[in-house]
Amino acid sequence: MIRKFFWVSVFVAMFALLIGTEHKIQAADEWFLLGERTIKASDQGVEIETEGGLFNRRVKKIKLSVEQADVEITKLGLHYSMRSDEEITNIGVVKAGGQITPIDAPGLKANFKSASVTYKILGDKETAVIKIWGFD
Repeated sequence: MIRKFFWVSVFVAMFALLIGTEHKIQAADEWFLLGERTIKASDQGVEIETEGGLFNRRVKKIKLSVEQADVEITKLGLHYSMRSDEEITNIGVVKAGGQITPIDAPGLKANFKSASVTYKILGDKETAVIKIWGFD
């Protein structure tokens, strides 16, 4: 009886482990929102901090998207925990609904903290939305 209970327990544990692994595999390799900020034409720069806990910020790549207006991005600072910050200049104009080319995080994965963006909203729009995306 004890032996039968042992094998049933082992089977249940292995099944639960298999289900958890499958879920993890499906969740990997997708883009997810790290943070977003509404920007104003009257400002020149903004700091966008990440939302969520430490493990929600581990990324392989970073990209930035823009909504509601065309935005010229002159400087993008990427800030990581326990890694050197990166500064990218002259990214150019990102059209409304567009995004920049993804940027590799330092190392295999990095804990992303925030992004600082220097920008200019083009046209007659007063606001736009900048979103920072992470790829895991």
